[in-house]
Amino acid sequence: MARYLHRSNCGHRGQGLRASSAAAPGQLLYSASPYTYIPSKKARGSVCEHCLSRKESLLRCSQCKMARYCNATCQKLAWPDHKRECKCLRAIYPNIPTDMTRLVARIIFKLLTGSSCTSEELYTVSDLQSNIKEMSDEMKGSLGQLIVMLQFYIKEEIHNTSQLPPGLNLLHLFGQVTCNCFTISDGEMQELGVGLYPSVSLLNHSCDPNCVIVFEGKHLRLHAVRQIEVDEEVICYKLTVSYIDVMATSQDRRRQLTKQYCFACDCKRCEMADKDSDLLAGDEHAWKEVEESIPKVEELRSAGNWEEIVDMCQAALGKNRDVLPDTNLYLLKILDAAMDACIHLARWEEALSYGVRTLQPYQLYYAGAHPVRGVQLMRVGKLQHHQGRLGEALDTLKQAFDILKVTHGREHSLTGNLQQILAECKAELSSRT
Repeated sequence: MARYLHRSNCGHRGQGLRASSAAAPGQLLYSASPYTYIPSKKARGSVCEHCLSRKESLLRCSQCKMARYCNATCQKLAWPDHKRECKCLRAIYPNIPTDMTRLVARIIFKLLTGSSCTSEELYTVSDLQSNIKEMSDEMKGSLGQLIVMLQFYIKEEIHNTSQLPPGLNLLHLFGQVTCNCFTISDGEMQELGVGLYPSVSLLNHSCDPNCVIVFEGKHLRLHAVRQIEVDEEVICYKLTVSYIDVMATSQDRRRQLTKQYCFACDCKRCEMADKDSDLLAGDEHAWKEVEESIPKVEELRSAGNWEEIVDMCQAALGKNRDVLPDTNLYLLKILDAAMDACIHLARWEEALSYGVRTLQPYQLYYAGAHPVRGVQLMRVGKLQHHQGRLGEALDTLKQAFDILKVTHGREHSLTGNLQQILAECKAELSSRT
């Protein structure tokens, strides 16, 4: 699919990608399989290591006891990538390597085979920038610790550095992966894994991008979300995506981008501090107190302590009812957490009440065709449908479809599922009249 794209020099931004022809919103510009990938810690044990499908019952690798698969077919297809790491996982069991350690090990094993990948058609693994010179000493120190962990992990297969690919610098490789790996998510933007897609790493960042990346299983799909003209000249016109969640203040976005990607964002949103006043609206003392509670809520989320989350969120929402608007970043995170927890507890009416409150802030922060807003609309619409609020559900689901047909494409499984729910909702409404 490289025919739609070409590499281009973008000045101080370095290499980038440009469109080879005009593209309309929703057009699929590029799709790619990963050079290599792994399920992330958050999803481990609940997704197939080959296709990344979520399954309640998975077959476990009898040797390493860690890898899990849908069936014997997926296990067989995964074996070329799993064969060498299987020995390493077995040797350190029950210890588990970090996601980054395991991913880098897989890259090394693949480099040793000398095999290429279609995702390298525009940019290869060796081309990837590491930004080591620009990294802070703290970041380099963290990567140094990962190198020690890697050497311990792969010692069953690689006994000393002489067995590494010729000229390979482990610090450089960790830097490349840190700056260029992608979080693989399902259609609803829930994390599944981490992967390397070298050609797509050419995409530059913007907090107001003209493209988005979504995944179907492990396969990456790049869609235009705005009309793209090949003769447009805006900062050396290029295709852009957002490397980070844009629902953050300009200061926090810049801090995150500098730390991980070693550049200061100069997009219009950051230059204008766009939406910062909305994100931090309300009494400062109150929102700082809510901000301090977020790590605890996330910890409880990871542990699945849904009842405790609901209690914490209800207390925070009640206390700040008159001092913080729903647009406040930290209160909005509390609303999100409360909605998720109530869904897990099948407390549908409460989940809906929290979800509805997030829609206006999401429209403010995820303007235009943004997958996060599209998914949120779909979730709220499904809750409205479940509660029999068919008119409201139909309107919300239509809004979701207008976004997802652009961000995910009509052929994506999530969009197909949404169309089915829309059809059911219309049929139920018709039967009432």
